[in-house]
Amino acid sequence: MKVEIIKCLKDNFSYLLINEKSNNACVVDPSEPDPIIDFIQKKNINLKYILNTHHHYDHVGGNNDLKKRYGSKIVGFKDDKDRIPKIDILVEDNQIWTYEDFESKIFHIPGHTSGHICFYFEKEKIAFTGDTLFSLGCGRVFEGTHEEMFNSLNKIKNLPPDTKVYCGHEYTKSNLNFCLEYDSNNPHLKDKKIDIDKKLSSNQPTIPSTIADEIKTNIFLRCNDPEIKHRLGLKDSSDVEVFSKLRDLKDSF
Repeated sequence: MKVEIIKCLKDNFSYLLINEKSNNACVVDPSEPDPIIDFIQKKNINLKYILNTHHHYDHVGGNNDLKKRYGSKIVGFKDDKDRIPKIDILVEDNQIWTYEDFESKIFHIPGHTSGHICFYFEKEKIAFTGDTLFSLGCGRVFEGTHEEMFNSLNKIKNLPPDTKVYCGHEYTKSNLNFCLEYDSNNPHLKDKKIDIDKKLSSNQPTIPSTIADEIKTNIFLRCNDPEIKHRLGLKDSSDVEVFSKLRDLKDSF
């Protein structure tokens, strides 16, 4: 399975997953149709499925046009059947979704939205995390609770360390600045900053990251760190309380 990163809108990422034997493909979170269509036409790809991590418009905005043009079937979480446009296939937590050589386990990861899911391709060790886990950050909590988001992040955190993480937005630079503000003594962030600056200066995406990298550098996955707790004045607080404080701080950062 080949993954092609498609930049959409201002800072969204959509992804084309291509079976190179058949040239059939799936697209993850098509924010808008035109960049997807342009790539498909250039590469003569057959778009068979649309995989939506959640219902927000900047992740499903291309659904209708792509389905109409290619007859693609839309896959999304069962509880979002009335919120994802033209949905065809309803999936649920821990289900395995398959097509040809594509095989993805579905994880329900509420917090950002109540129906948010992750598509985890175990054989390829690739996770599409939408707006739940970002490189060096996490999504805002809109429809769930901070505890739900914390638990969802831990579910992703427990994937194999070498799993590649493909998220929904290019937020890495601003996320890095937040991590440096409250985790400034983390030595791994210095190397991460060099890598991010190099990629952005050459107009390259900063993703994918890996689970191992996120565990070392993403402050939202480091809520048990004593130094971070001390920095926040929460040395005796639970990890969930530390996460909630960090998420509130990031909302106004």
